[in-house]
Amino acid sequence: MIPEKKRSWATAVKAVVHPRAITMLFLGFSAGLPILLIFSTLSVWLREAGVQRSTVTFFSWAALGYSFKFVWAPIIDRLPFPILSVRMGRRRGWLLVSQICIIASLLWISFFDPQIALTMTAVGAVLIGFSSATQDIVIDAYRIESAPADLQSMLSSMYIAGYRIGMLIAGAGSLWLADWWGQSTYDVSVWANVYRIMALMMLVGVVTTFIIKEPEVKESKDSVFRNTSDYVRFLLIFFITIGAFISGFFLSASMSYAIKQNLIDHWGWTKQLAGFVTETGRFIFSVLLGSLATWGSIKARIVPFDHIKETYIDPLADFFQRYGTTALVILLLVGTYRISDILMGVIANLFYLDVGFTKAQIATYTKFWGLWATLGGGFVGGILSIRYGVLRILFVGAFLAAASNLLFAYVAGKGPDEMLLLMVIIADNSSAGIAAAAFVAYLSSLTSVSFTAIQYAIFSSIMTLFPKILAGYSGSMVDSVGYPMFFIGTAIIGIPVLFLILWIHRLQTRVIGE
Repeated sequence: MIPEKKRSWATAVKAVVHPRAITMLFLGFSAGLPILLIFSTLSVWLREAGVQRSTVTFFSWAALGYSFKFVWAPIIDRLPFPILSVRMGRRRGWLLVSQICIIASLLWISFFDPQIALTMTAVGAVLIGFSSATQDIVIDAYRIESAPADLQSMLSSMYIAGYRIGMLIAGAGSLWLADWWGQSTYDVSVWANVYRIMALMMLVGVVTTFIIKEPEVKESKDSVFRNTSDYVRFLLIFFITIGAFISGFFLSASMSYAIKQNLIDHWGWTKQLAGFVTETGRFIFSVLLGSLATWGSIKARIVPFDHIKETYIDPLADFFQRYGTTALVILLLVGTYRISDILMGVIANLFYLDVGFTKAQIATYTKFWGLWATLGGGFVGGILSIRYGVLRILFVGAFLAAASNLLFAYVAGKGPDEMLLLMVIIADNSSAGIAAAAFVAYLSSLTSVSFTAIQYAIFSSIMTLFPKILAGYSGSMVDSVGYPMFFIGTAIIGIPVLFLILWIHRLQTRVIGE
C-alpha cells in the first residue's frame, strides 16, 4: 500500500476547475436523476395512490440492479456496442444506449396507474433501475480512466455535486410540479406528466455524451474474447441467469405465502417477522436458482470457463493479490459503510408525509436546501480528502452520518416544525456529502486499471446490496417499533463501521511501516 500524501490547499482547490471535473458534473446529473424516481418520488406517488407503507418500501428493491450490476458489468466493459462503439468509442457508445433506455423506462412508467396496474408500475421501476445501473457502470469506468489518481477525489466530488443536482430535479422538482399541478384528490395524470418531464431532463446526459471525448486507455491484446460470437454467448448466459432468477422469484410466491401464514397462525410470529423471513428465503432461493443456471450453462459449454475466469475470477484475484488478507476487511467495510444512510433514505419521504409535511414543504426543505447542504459537504469532503487523506475523512463522514440519524428521532416527536426540519436536513445532508465524497474516492483507489469497470462495479454492488435488502423491510420495521426507535437503531447500526475504518487504517499503517 502507498502512503497517502498531503498536498497544498492551492493544489486541492485548483482541481475544482479541471475540465474532467466539469465533465463529471454533467455526467453526475445524468446519473442522479433516475435514482429518486424509483425511491422517494415514486414512494410519494404510491402513497397518494393508496398503496400500503410496507409495500411502498418493498419497491426500493427495484433498485437492486445497482447491487447486482457486477453481473453484467463485464459485458459493458468488454462488449463493444454495434456501430455506436465504432463511431463514438466503447464508453460513450454504451453511455448513450443506457441513457436512451432510461428515457424509455421513464415514459413506460408514466403510462400506468399504480392503483390499477401496480405490477406494471413495478416493471417500469425495475427497468429504470437496470438502465440507470448500466449508466453508472459506464460513468464509473469513464471517470477512473479519464484522469490520474490524484484528481479522483475532486472528480468524485464534482460527480456527487452533479448527482445531487439531478436528485434535486427528480426529488424537489418533481414534488413541486406534482404539488403545483395537483388537486385535493389523487390524479394519475399529474404524476404521469411529472415522469415525462423527467424523461425530457435526461437529454442533459445525452448531450454531454455527444460532447465529451472517449478516454485514451491502452487495450489488452490477450483477451480470450476473439470474435462477436464470444460476446453473444456471454450475453446469452447473462439472460439465462436473469431468467432463472426471475422465475425463481415468481415460482416461490405461493409457497412463500403459505409458509408465512403458517408461521403467523401456528407459531405465533408477527406479520412483520414472518414476512421478513419468508421474503428473505424467497430472495435466497432465486439467487441460488440463478447461480445453478449459470453453472449449468458453463457445464454445457455455452460459455467456456476461460471466459468466466477472465471476466469474474481474474479481477477478484487481482484485488486479493494486491491487498492480501486486508481485502476481506475492506470488503466488509464496503458492504456496510452506507447502511445507516440507505436505511434512512428509503423511508424518509414516507416519514415526512406521516409527520404532517406537505409535498411542497418536503421539496423545499429536504430536497432544495438538502441539495445545497450535500453539495457543501461534498466539496468539503473532496478537498479535505486531498488535504488529509481519504481514510481520515472516511471516518469523520461515517461518524457524522450515523449520528445525524438521531436528529430524526427528535423530529418524529415534535411534529411538522419547518425550522427544525431545515436544521436537521442541513446537518444530515452535510454529513452525507462529506461521507460520500470520501467513500467514492476510496472505492476508486481500490481499482486496478486493468479491471476498472468490473472491479468498481463489484465494490459499488457490495456497497448497496445488504443495506438495500434490509431497507426493503424498513416500512415493516416502522410498523413494529415506530419512527423514533427506528432512527435510533439506524444510528447504532453505523457504529461498527467506525471500528472497521480504524482496523483498516492500522493494517495499512503496518504494511507501510514494513
